[in-house]
Amino acid sequence: MRYLAAACQTDFPAPTDRNEIGDRVRRMIAIVEQTVAGYAPFGDVRLLAFPEFAHAVPTLPTADQLWERLALPIPNEHTDAYHRVAKKLGVYLQTGTFLERDDRFGKAVFNTTCLIGPEGILTRYRKVNPWIPWEVHASPHDLPGYPDELFPVAKTPIGNLGCAICYDWLFPETLRQLAANGAEILVRVSAYMDPWGATAPMDWWTVINRARAIENVAYVVASNQAARMSNYPPFSWPGGSMVVDYDGRILAQADPGPGEKVVVAPIDLDALRAERSRRSGHHMPSHLRTEAYPVYLRSVYPPVVGAPHTVADNEARIAEAKRTFGG
Repeated sequence: MRYLAAACQTDFPAPTDRNEIGDRVRRMIAIVEQTVAGYAPFGDVRLLAFPEFAHAVPTLPTADQLWERLALPIPNEHTDAYHRVAKKLGVYLQTGTFLERDDRFGKAVFNTTCLIGPEGILTRYRKVNPWIPWEVHASPHDLPGYPDELFPVAKTPIGNLGCAICYDWLFPETLRQLAANGAEILVRVSAYMDPWGATAPMDWWTVINRARAIENVAYVVASNQAARMSNYPPFSWPGGSMVVDYDGRILAQADPGPGEKVVVAPIDLDALRAERSRRSGHHMPSHLRTEAYPVYLRSVYPPVVGAPHTVADNEARIAEAKRTFGG
């Protein structure tokens, strides 16, 4: 089993209303069709990933405003459009993120990406670690009795696919849980701004993607936002989208800088499975001494009951969590 994965990046203005999302979806579908057709002489593109905030950006100051102006239920007309192109081309799409509303959870707003294949929506991943203090949307971790899997993995004909969003990747535990749930290919849907991008000396983007691949003996397909500063002020977004193999080798990477770009690289699923089966050395998931880490037996940043909340609320909780962690 060998195919091409494409890490795609976008450069859209930040929308102020949900009615602007349709134009972005049409452009991303065009990118899907062009990528599959254009790279056909070199291989079959079967997996395509798009960046965080490709549909909507949480730039409004309160979750209530996000809910009123930008949030959508899932499924919606846009996920239906992605399903149609996935079915037509036989591909799997990791969508850019939506700001999602779900009637089960009142006025909570989630930052959500969907894996969509020929079969339809396969997984819906809601960002567990919002980029606090600035991001005021909810984490599913915050909701008492949350009924869904926090870290879903889809078993597909092109491998077991798991996804996490942007700041989630700064927490090794997130990707380790996806790997424990069976993920072989870890997809990163991200909006990683300068100076923490793909350029030394602060190239966190590249370092973290490679580290998570190594730690979990997994492929990483990472799509990063590439919007110019004028589109998503006050930040600039360096792109640098990439594909990394299970030994941390960079197989392809877009040059850092704003603008639409697509990079493709091969996923060799048989090779990955053979390595995972054969190795006894450097197989970190099987070497994990879970009892050695009592930090995970206590709550550091506790669930935020009563979301939506504000930046000031986030700041107060962070200050308390610092005292808890160091205590």
